[in-house]
Amino acid sequence: MPISLPAELEHKLGIAIEQMPAFPKSVQKILELARNINSVPKEMVSVIEKDPVMTVKILKVINSAFYSLPNKITSVGQATIFLGVNTIKNLSLGFAAAGILPRGTVEGFDMQRYLLHSLIVATLARQLATTGAKGEADPGDCYIAGLLHDFGKIVFAQAMKVEFRAAMAYSIEKKVALNVAEQQIIGVDHAVVGAMLAQRWQFADHLVQCIHDHHNVQAAPSAMLDCLRTANQIARKLKLGDSGNAWREAEAVAAAARFGDDLDATIASLGDMQRYIDDAQLFAQVSATV
Repeated sequence: MPISLPAELEHKLGIAIEQMPAFPKSVQKILELARNINSVPKEMVSVIEKDPVMTVKILKVINSAFYSLPNKITSVGQATIFLGVNTIKNLSLGFAAAGILPRGTVEGFDMQRYLLHSLIVATLARQLATTGAKGEADPGDCYIAGLLHDFGKIVFAQAMKVEFRAAMAYSIEKKVALNVAEQQIIGVDHAVVGAMLAQRWQFADHLVQCIHDHHNVQAAPSAMLDCLRTANQIARKLKLGDSGNAWREAEAVAAAARFGDDLDATIASLGDMQRYIDDAQLFAQVSATV
C-alpha cells in the first residue's frame, strides 16, 4: 500500500491526519476486542455499557420502528442477543465515526448528506456481501469499509480547504471523477488519505487496503473491494446522500465480473431500496440528536 508522495505533501498530510480526532477509548477497545479471536461478546457489551452516550444511541436505534422488536430492549446485552455482536459492533463504530464529523457544511459538504451517503454505502456493501460474496467477504467488514471509505475527503475539507475547493470545482468543470480532480490539484486522492487515517485508527490491514484501493483501477479485485465499489456506485447513481462526486452516465460498472455489467439489474436484485434508506436515515438522525 505505501505510496511515494512529495516530501512537502506527505508532511502536510501527516499533520492533517494527526489533527483528526481519535475514536473514543471505548470504541478503540471495541476494535481491539473485535481483532481478538478469543474475546467473548460479554466483554464488548461491558465496554459499551460503560459509555452512557453510546448505550443510549444504540438502544434508541434498536427500539425504533425500523427493527420492530416485540419487546422494548433495555440493555446492550439484550440487544446483542437479538441482533448479534457484529451488528452492535457496527453500530458503535458508526456512531463513533459520525461523532468525529464536523457539524453543518464544510467546503461545500453538507455533513448530514455526506453521512447519509456513507451509511447507505455501508448498508449496501454489507448486503452485497451476503448476496454476491457469501463466504468470500465478511459483511461486517464491508459495512465498516463503506462507512469509512470517503473519510479522506473530511481530512481535505478541514486541513486543505483551498485545494479541496479547487478540486471539487475542477471535477465539475471538467466532468471528471473527484478522485481524478484531487490527483490533479492536490497530488493525491481521498482514498489514499482515507487509508492513512484508517491506519492511524488501527483498523485491520485488509480494511485499510480496501479503502486505499476503492478508486484504483489497477488494484487487484477482491470480494470486499467489489462490494464497496458497487455499493458506492449505486448510492451515487440513485443520489442517496452526497459525497461530492456526482454520478456520470459514462462510468463503467465497477465490478462486472462479480455482479454483472448492468448496474440497474444489480439494484433491482437488492429488492426494496427504501429499507436501506430508512436504516441509514434513522442512524443519521440518532447521530445528530442524541
